[in-house]
Amino acid sequence: MKNSRLKKEFIKERQFFLASPAILWQILFLYIPLLFLIGISFFRSFEYFSIKHVTLDNYKVLLTLSYAKIIGRSFLLAFFNAIFCFILSYPVAYFLALRVRRFKHILLFFLALPFWTNFIVQVYAWFFILDYHGLLNSFFLKMGIISQPLHILNTPIAIYIVMLFCYLPFMVMPIYTSLSKLDTFTLEASFDLGATPWQTFSNITFPLSLSGVQTGFFLVFIPSFGEFVIPTLLGGGKLMFIGSMISYFFLETRSVFLGAAFTCLSGLFLIASALFILWLFKKLFR
Repeated sequence: MKNSRLKKEFIKERQFFLASPAILWQILFLYIPLLFLIGISFFRSFEYFSIKHVTLDNYKVLLTLSYAKIIGRSFLLAFFNAIFCFILSYPVAYFLALRVRRFKHILLFFLALPFWTNFIVQVYAWFFILDYHGLLNSFFLKMGIISQPLHILNTPIAIYIVMLFCYLPFMVMPIYTSLSKLDTFTLEASFDLGATPWQTFSNITFPLSLSGVQTGFFLVFIPSFGEFVIPTLLGGGKLMFIGSMISYFFLETRSVFLGAAFTCLSGLFLIASALFILWLFKKLFR
């Protein structure tokens, strides 16, 4: 009887047991390091690592206009990257979900193809495209659009272009998933009742795809906020962002405690801004 009960209990809770390795992995390599990072942000040295020497001096040093500009710059980069990704992704996702019939799987394959390439390799490939004598300038010169090469590399424009390219699939896929679940009979009923294409889109299609839009927005916004590779390589290090600032604290100046405090401070700002954007979503698209 006991064995049968144990089997039944195991069957009921098997999902928990199957998920326990992933939970253990998160605890060991995410939550414990995060707690350690938060802890050392309140100290000045490992020599005086006790409750008596807890201090807010690291945070006081960071509460200046220069660091606030870095956080604000990173926020604007992430926000506008998510907006631009949405503007370009929605028509693509709409076309793939509701218009394509025969070659849908092939087009989805090409959409997912960049994920097969290493992220660093993708970023370095843009050097040959955006360089002063690169592919883009050569094309514009041959077409007669410009008379001399444009200086694109190591500018904010280069950062936005490559950020848009690298994060575009993260916006397309959630929107495509939500649009592909739409009941086409609902759209047909809307047209039968005399609604125009724009009325059908604004009252049915777009509201029903908002879950995908919201998911895609945060999938782009959150990693873009702390992006390090693209601003460092293609921005030429001229502008400091959160990722490059954290790298500077930990790897160059070896200011571990200041770096931990800056990481916590930027993380709090990210959580607050994400909650604010979520509130805006609910207010704007109620």
